[in-house]
Amino acid sequence: MPLNASLAIGTSGTLTSPLDLTTASAPVTVRAATTWQNGTGAGRADRMFSDRRQLAASATEDLDLAGVLLDAFGAAITWARIKGLYIRAADTNVNNVVVGAATSNAWSTLLGATGTITLRPGAAIGVATGAADATAYAVTAGTGDILKVANSGAGTAVSYDIVIIGASA
Repeated sequence: MPLNASLAIGTSGTLTSPLDLTTASAPVTVRAATTWQNGTGAGRADRMFSDRRQLAASATEDLDLAGVLLDAFGAAITWARIKGLYIRAADTNVNNVVVGAATSNAWSTLLGATGTITLRPGAAIGVATGAADATAYAVTAGTGDILKVANSGAGTAVSYDIVIIGASA
């Protein structure tokens, strides 16, 4: 099953200031995009997982990046390298979605051993390696393949969307 994928991150805005005879303007547009063709080397990816997930109040889940998650066709996915990661907390969440800090076997290549990212309701994060990067974010089965996702509080469930793009070698 060939994979062609891309991840883009961008922002734009214009800061203005009224002056006596005109209005000064400072527009900024920044966009970074990476596209991966099918394969396992630099600029290539051959595995993808996507899902809308829900966690009960105060719940956590460990997403095993080495052979447990299933792709859209039901095949088990084992990544050697993660090339792109997108996570978005639902707008309707009351609690935050916390990514990272698995207690054992943490996938710390991106987050560090104790690192977390907190996504408030409606927040999103996207991380992509550059097209020339063959190393990407390594996944090591048995010692570094668990991406933990947690509901930050009690009382209500949270939902989040996740897309993981990577290579099997």
